[in-house]
Amino acid sequence: MEESEHRCIRSDERGLTAVIEFLSAFTLFLMILTAFMSLAQLEMGSNDTEIDQVDQATVSALDYLVGGPGWYVPALDNGDLDHSNATSDWDSVSAEDLQTGRVQTGLVLSGELDENRLNALSNVTLESFSDGLGLAEDLSAYLHISVQTSTNNSRVGQVLFEGGSDINSARMASTASSIVRMSGEIVTVTLQVHDAGRQSENLLMTEVMVRPVSGGPEWIEIYNDNSFATSLYGWSLNVTSPSSSNNVLFQSGVISGQSVALFTGSISSQVIGNASQVIDLGTYGILGTGSMNLLDDGSSTIELRFTRPGQTKPLPNSRAEWGGQTGLLIGLNNALVWDGGNTLNSDTWSVNQAATPGEVPSSVTNAS
Repeated sequence: MEESEHRCIRSDERGLTAVIEFLSAFTLFLMILTAFMSLAQLEMGSNDTEIDQVDQATVSALDYLVGGPGWYVPALDNGDLDHSNATSDWDSVSAEDLQTGRVQTGLVLSGELDENRLNALSNVTLESFSDGLGLAEDLSAYLHISVQTSTNNSRVGQVLFEGGSDINSARMASTASSIVRMSGEIVTVTLQVHDAGRQSENLLMTEVMVRPVSGGPEWIEIYNDNSFATSLYGWSLNVTSPSSSNNVLFQSGVISGQSVALFTGSISSQVIGNASQVIDLGTYGILGTGSMNLLDDGSSTIELRFTRPGQTKPLPNSRAEWGGQTGLLIGLNNALVWDGGNTLNSDTWSVNQAATPGEVPSSVTNAS
């Protein structure tokens, strides 16, 4: 009887040992499997469908960008596309027409990056650029093009184009690059696609003429500090004086990238300097000309505002003030000039004795 009990105990011990060994082996197997899956995920990428779609969209968009010359399809008056008059010479189309039509900004002609197409990117809005590359409405882009190798050492590293929407608030993003030739140089084209939105709040008010001489017009100078063009849709100007307030909301118009537009009381008498666009505000009761003085010489505030998509309240982007507590007194033919810094602070503005319409100094462009 006692011997039988010993046999049972030994049998139980062997069974327990077997169970422990099995569990230990199974635990080791799970550890190895977990490590393998983690390594596989690192090598193969995330299993997130959204991220995969952004990756695919980025590669496809870059292929459109450097895979050919691109195209432009004009729009008819009713908004339909006029495919019968489509052209590959999109770089010769105006900024206004590029915005209303459909454009795919291919940059490569005869196997090389075409400088004319590269320069013409400044006439394309970010929205048109993104749409033409097949990006979904919730995706936007940032483009960087620079010289990688050149026989001219001073050209190496030079940025040929850099612009797009800010990626800081993006939830997901993807980057793809390609190497292309341009006039004997090797150029890197890097495209970043993200979901931070396509808002282009890049317009800055840089100079205001309040008291023109010799019957000249009042005018406001606005600079686009993005390399892509910016649509005026959603932008507005508000002028407030002690006795009145006027506002104009723009429904159309485009300011090319890295360029200046003049909003004037009279196009015919406006000195334009290097401004790329001149826009008439004489009929809106905002700016006057000659004996019609619509800006208050003594004290006023001008705000450049932007209404973001899906919102109804415009937000001030730039503000110019004179008179009152600002200490800025405007003399005849003096100009109120932004010196860089906070665009909403009167301390960043000064009075210049001579006006320079269409001439934004490098100190301002660098500050922006």
